[in-house]
Amino acid sequence: MDFESPNATSRRTTSAKVLHPKSKTLNPTSCAARRILGVDPGLNITGYGVLERDPKRPKSPRVLEAGVVRGMTQQPLVERLVEIHRGVAEVIAAFKPDVMAIEQLYSHVAHPRTSILMAHARGVICLAAAQASIPVVHYPATQIKRILTGAGRASKEQMQAAIARELRLPQVPEPPDVADALAVAICHYYLGRGEQELAAADEEAVEESDRSARASRLKG
Repeated sequence: MDFESPNATSRRTTSAKVLHPKSKTLNPTSCAARRILGVDPGLNITGYGVLERDPKRPKSPRVLEAGVVRGMTQQPLVERLVEIHRGVAEVIAAFKPDVMAIEQLYSHVAHPRTSILMAHARGVICLAAAQASIPVVHYPATQIKRILTGAGRASKEQMQAAIARELRLPQVPEPPDVADALAVAICHYYLGRGEQELAAADEEAVEESDRSARASRLKG
């Protein structure tokens, strides 16, 4: 199994595959450096990753913890949302991040229900941040991929390899939920709030390209 639970009552499980082999266990409140909490929302599995600016290696962030918060799949939607909120709030309380980074919600015309359900999960995650007075920044998927790989349409394998390289990990992060959370955290690490307009412009350009492609198919 790839995960180890920090304690018996914790709602989060941490990944043993995302810590650098030379890293030692850190006290979550021992460092004053800037911290970023990246989150990949999901009703069943919500991935998270906590990065910290390493004073000795300012060009490369360091992973404090990464893992998943699991919803109760057999329970009603409301109870699953409660578990997600509690799990994310637990991570925030433990590591006290300065900012939360999350991928922008993309609504696909063929799957509107999926987007609506995902919005529920995003809502309680953002609520947990707001309750802790932590700002939330949103990045489009294409911008995250472009920052890590140089290509807005990068494959899953390319993204995982880029994350492992940027964080100096011995192997690619797993599961994908953890990788996605680390990716958005890395994106914010390099961009910061000052680049939000660039991210929005990049997403708008991609959406315009998609609209043009759909229009061309309809004409054909």
